[in-house]
Amino acid sequence: MSNTNDQDERPDDAASDQNDTDGGTSASGGGPEVFGQQIKHRQLSARVPDAVGRGVFSTGAIVLTGNSEFVIDFLVRMSRPFQVAARVVMPHAALFQMTKALEDNLSKYEDRFGEIQPLPQADPNARRPSIQEIYDDLKLPDDVLSGAYANGCIIGHSPAEFVLDFVTNFFPRSAVSARVFMSSRQVPQLVKGFRHASKQLKQRRTGQQPPTPPPGDDDPQQGDGGSELLY
Repeated sequence: MSNTNDQDERPDDAASDQNDTDGGTSASGGGPEVFGQQIKHRQLSARVPDAVGRGVFSTGAIVLTGNSEFVIDFLVRMSRPFQVAARVVMPHAALFQMTKALEDNLSKYEDRFGEIQPLPQADPNARRPSIQEIYDDLKLPDDVLSGAYANGCIIGHSPAEFVLDFVTNFFPRSAVSARVFMSSRQVPQLVKGFRHASKQLKQRRTGQQPPTPPPGDDDPQQGDGGSELLY
């Protein structure tokens, strides 16, 4: 049994309409927001194991679409070798809900701190690498190879960063399975990627052929094999 840090445990009123007491963070719905699958057990708090309490910082992400789940690889691309800092596995329904929660949280962030300035865009005429080429250039440590399962997420932010606490909502106690920090400027691109991945999945289910979007900052960089590359 892994150790847990009771001081890091989310309070039971974490989804209330009050901001954090220090006034430095806010979240969707005015406080951290939690969502989950359709299960009877639905706590508004989650225990944080020591192994994930410090979290990891990410500068981008790749979303891989499977038949029954999404795999989100959070990357660190600040110095070589580039690496996968955290891998999160979520069922389709949970990612749809997370997208909505992240959109709401982003809206409340901009209401409070102002509009987030977009990141510089890559040259649209440059060749985009395939998903295989991306992973050939990434270090994927053994301890993240299998990923961390999550069917919910608690979202919070400060003026500079967002924190994503991925949660396993299981009886009798919810727990944080992965904690990821991202710069606030990375979050709009992450939201766009989640939207696009969800749209592609819905089109796949209905047998529709998704159109090829023109290059632009409204579309995430696309790879092959049912993936979204978000930098």
